[in-house]
Amino acid sequence: MPKTTPNLRLVKSAPKDELEAPPSSRRSSRGEILEMGDDQLVVLALEGSSDEQLRAHEALYRRHAAFAFNLAARIAGSTNDVEDVVHDAFLRAFDNLDNLRNPKAFKSWLGSIVVHAMRSRLRRSRWMRLFGLGHPGDPVDIDALTSEQASPGARAELAQVYALLQTLPADDRIAWTLRNVEGHDLKGTADLCDCSLATVKRRIRRAQRYIETHFVDHGDDAEPTRLVAKRSKRSGGAK
Repeated sequence: MPKTTPNLRLVKSAPKDELEAPPSSRRSSRGEILEMGDDQLVVLALEGSSDEQLRAHEALYRRHAAFAFNLAARIAGSTNDVEDVVHDAFLRAFDNLDNLRNPKAFKSWLGSIVVHAMRSRLRRSRWMRLFGLGHPGDPVDIDALTSEQASPGARAELAQVYALLQTLPADDRIAWTLRNVEGHDLKGTADLCDCSLATVKRRIRRAQRYIETHFVDHGDDAEPTRLVAKRSKRSGGAK
């Protein structure tokens, strides 16, 4: 697969048409490939000719690159070096397609690969900082994580929440982010984290307790975090 990065812009829910198609042949069959389901593309990538495999890879990349990019950036709290994580995740996925039991689940499977890569990155950065070998951490990129309609209060609150998340162990940070920022249900969060439902609940609960203990409420404009805390408790994530 050509190592080409599409022009991605991180938004709350990036529509498909915001992605530039990777360079590829403009044959008439290209449109048919782009209309295939993920399961058909996975089969084509495994069993098709070399040209068909390449175009199937490109179609999967084009379809899910924004999802992978947004997921990695929201876990990191920044877009710095996220493109490299996304590229590596796709390469790993394409190299191991024959291990995917359910081709229709390509997106969630790719997501778990991204989460695993981000966990390794966060853990490595944390250990380097503990030994004085790394930098304090990437600054939170609020512009990349919020929409243009977000109020100054909401932006300030998100910055504070991410600053607190950066001090948490990688597993707790990722579980809380997937549940409360990405909006996955508990089962989806557990699947992405590759752990049991009980384990992911414990991780979310620890992170939620830490945030609630250290978060400074600046008044009525600090609504989003209060809503997140209520949703987490109501859904069972904080129990």
